Amino acid sequence: MQPLRLTLATHGPEETLELGRQLGRLLVAGDLVALVGDLGAGKTCLVQGIAQGLDVPESSYVRSPSFVILNVHAGRCELNHLDLYRIHSPAELEDLGYREIFYGEGVTVIEWADKIEGLLPEEHLRISLDFRNETERVIALEGIGDLPRERWEALRSALAGFTEG
Repeated sequence: MQPLRLTLATHGPEETLELGRQLGRLLVAGDLVALVGDLGAGKTCLVQGIAQGLDVPESSYVRSPSFVILNVHAGRCELNHLDLYRIHSPAELEDLGYREIFYGEGVTVIEWADKIEGLLPEEHLRISLDFRNETERVIALEGIGDLPRERWEALRSALAGFTEG
C-alpha cells in the first residue's frame, strides 16, 4: 500500500484558510489532526478554516489558545483546539485529561503536536506547514495509522484545486 501523503502549496492566508475549510468539511467526530510548523507558518489560520468547515459560528472566534492550552468550540461537532507552544513536557497534559479529549466525540486539532508525539493516537492526520517564502506555504498532509482509503481519497479530491507542493 502506498503511503497516504499529499503535499500542497498555498499562496497567502486566504488559501490556507480555504484549505482548512475543505478539510473541516470532511472531518468527523473522533478525528485528530496534529499540526507541526514554525511560528507564523499558518497553523492557527488553518485551524480557523477547519472551524469554518465544522460550522463553528463566526461569533466563536478561533484564536490560538497559547495561554490556556485548550479552547472548545461548538459546531456540527465539537472542535477541541489545543496549542502546546507553552508546554515543557507531555506530562503537563495529564491534568488536562488529554485522553478524554483525544479519544472523545469531538474533532481535535493540536498545534505544536510534535511536542507530544508519543501521546498521539495511532490513527491521526499529521499536517506539516513550512515557509517557502513570505506568502507561500508548503503544507504536507500524512495519514498516520489505518486511515480508511475512502476518507483519504475524499480528502485528496476535496483539495484537488490546490497547487501541488
